[in-house]
Amino acid sequence: MEPASPHLAHFKTQLVACPMIAILRGLRPVEAPSIGQALWHAGFRIIEVPLNSPQALQSIALLRQLLPNAIIGAGTVLTAKEVQAVHKAGGQIILAPNMRTRVIRAALDLGLISLPGVMTPTEAFTALEAGAHGLKLFPAEIVSPAALKALRAILPPKTLLLPVGGIGLDNLAAYRNAGADGFGLGSSLYKPGKTLYDIKLDAIKFIAANAYFKALGD
Repeated sequence: MEPASPHLAHFKTQLVACPMIAILRGLRPVEAPSIGQALWHAGFRIIEVPLNSPQALQSIALLRQLLPNAIIGAGTVLTAKEVQAVHKAGGQIILAPNMRTRVIRAALDLGLISLPGVMTPTEAFTALEAGAHGLKLFPAEIVSPAALKALRAILPPKTLLLPVGGIGLDNLAAYRNAGADGFGLGSSLYKPGKTLYDIKLDAIKFIAANAYFKALGD
């Protein structure tokens, strides 16, 4: 039975609306309002601020206030203490580059969505047994579409699989065809120093590409 979370139904709705998570590594609080609004208006509905960004918790709090209908959370969450800090800042989702059961359980205890990072079947099944709501397949440069397809064949059918790392316009279709439920977009969408205009342009390109691939699938 899937662990309860007050944010889970909303997360699933927003993931269907836009199956791409904007990863804003390096975001500064002063940029958060303009970039958050640009992504929301382009069609993004889920935003992650990695905790190794400058004053990440402040950016998360700002984005939650600015975009109350979005799902806002943190990435690179490595400890239970960090989970608590994200919750206090208003975050709704916890993403990690690795699989630590104590981090998963800390998120569940606070009613947050847990998406730990995994690469192998052992890590994937361990994460699900600990209560993870889905799996972040990381880094996708190593977890290829073929590897994702192999995992999809052995995991429970409704397992949420999100490849992250090296995802761009050139490989969205391959991962989607292999069974990905969504994607995490990092430097292909945002990186420090990138202009707001270019962020908006790339966001629109990703939204258009997703709509095109969805239409082909339909």
